[in-house]
Amino acid sequence: MTGNKAAYWIAHVKVTDGMAYSRYRDMAAKAVAAHGGRFVARGGRYRQMEGPERSWNTVAIFPSFEAAVQCYESHAYQAALTIARNAAERELVIVEAS
Repeated sequence: MTGNKAAYWIAHVKVTDGMAYSRYRDMAAKAVAAHGGRFVARGGRYRQMEGPERSWNTVAIFPSFEAAVQCYESHAYQAALTIARNAAERELVIVEAS
């Protein structure tokens, strides 16, 4: 059934401006929390196994796929994303839990 499964944001990031990206992280954390999400990994130790290496990896969990998408599309997150786009190279995917 759609809508009752958790969903994850998975982001791989190469930070190019640490000060600006720090502002993004603060703003993004507020947007994620406002949509019922929480970070389960944010930075930390990693080992790149495939694909391009990104030194900052993040996983956030949301109560539903819809909540994760709504967070990404929210005004608060889009304002944060404006900062991130000029401070990092990033990929972000939203994945519904199985």
